[in-house]
Amino acid sequence: MEMDVNRKKLVTGGLLVWYVAVSVWMAQAPTDPQFWLIASILPALFVVVLIATYRHLPMSPASYGLITAFLTLHTIGVHYTYAEVPVGLWIDQVLHLGRNHFDRIVHFSFGFLLAYPMEELFRLSASVQGWVVYYLPVMTVLGLSGLWEIIESWVASAVHPELGVTYLGSQGDIWDAQKDMAAALYGALLCVSILMVVRALRGARTELQTEIAE
Repeated sequence: MEMDVNRKKLVTGGLLVWYVAVSVWMAQAPTDPQFWLIASILPALFVVVLIATYRHLPMSPASYGLITAFLTLHTIGVHYTYAEVPVGLWIDQVLHLGRNHFDRIVHFSFGFLLAYPMEELFRLSASVQGWVVYYLPVMTVLGLSGLWEIIESWVASAVHPELGVTYLGSQGDIWDAQKDMAAALYGALLCVSILMVVRALRGARTELQTEIAE
């Protein structure tokens, strides 16, 4: 038991070191320093909250790993500004999508990578069971996505127009906010669907093993 606890601390500590290292690296000469600063505030506060609640409300290493993966993608996005991320530009050139879709990838990842940590949080801290344990993460992802779009609009209206366009990342798409929210929703739905299938298969296997043992 003690070994498992130590291993968990080692893994979560390693993930924290990774995020800090990536953040420091991506802080070097960002494409738009003001955009980088604005877009990095909420993730930094989120990490502080995770550290502060680690002892009282610890999650699994898998959840921390998924969170770190999402934060890494976001950190890369704000370094270049989402519209200029090289990977997104390369995908656009290959598939002729008409825009840099790295922002869509990150919004999808927000739902796909964070739905499980949310599910785990609801299941362990609030003792949520049944279908609600799958419903709440999806609705939470959708709600937070909407809140993020609102915050983006506030920031865009508070700064100069050039930064506002960059921050919103619309790239000329008037439906950008709705598509970003939809991407997060699709990611969350895919995540909970996989969870449901895996747990159903695991339950069927356990039931079969019990019948064989009897």
